[in-house]
Amino acid sequence: GDSWGIFPFLCAALCNLPALPALNCSEELGAGQSIQQTYDLTRYLEHQLRTLAGTYLNYLGPPFNEPDFNPPRLARAERVPSATVDLDLWRGLTDNARLAANYRAYSRLLCYLRVLDGQVGTAELRHRLAHFCASLQGLVLSIGGVMSSLGYPLPAGPAGPPGAPPGAHAAPNDFLKKMDDFWLLKELQTWLWRSAKDFNRLKKKVPPAVVTLRLEARGF
Repeated sequence: GDSWGIFPFLCAALCNLPALPALNCSEELGAGQSIQQTYDLTRYLEHQLRTLAGTYLNYLGPPFNEPDFNPPRLARAERVPSATVDLDLWRGLTDNARLAANYRAYSRLLCYLRVLDGQVGTAELRHRLAHFCASLQGLVLSIGGVMSSLGYPLPAGPAGPPGAPPGAHAAPNDFLKKMDDFWLLKELQTWLWRSAKDFNRLKKKVPPAVVTLRLEARGF
């Protein structure tokens, strides 16, 4: 009952705190936070690509910058990793398989983008491409971090030196070269859209970072 009777007890407890175990609080940064950061980066890249794609398609000129331009996919474009996998089949894969597919695809797409960066003719577009490449490299590393935090091994990266994607050959004419660039941007958009959904689902399955309390015994 009497609140005043408790006051001396609290004073005594506070005076004796040094003799009690110290309570330390630390945050464990695990898979949950890594997945959230990767999801955020994927959404940022989606936004960044919308601006870049519009600028680059204007650089390519008609018909590539026309809203209704929807060409058939050429055999040459098959060298670019495709995200056009049946959605049910994709969802049926294990988390490890989807993460590995994302990691391999973005590693390869990054190689193609770096080739693109070295071929454009305007300084502004080169700057935008270089910035996007740096962000995409960050996404590859972030996906690798998620895989490591979940205990999955990293898949092997694309064969061949950076800037020379396997199977990449010069287009026989300027139109086909522009078609390659068009499909590269289109596939990037689809990959990022699907990856955002992947990481959004994954972060719901993996609990966020938790706060753990550890007791350090002092004086015992």
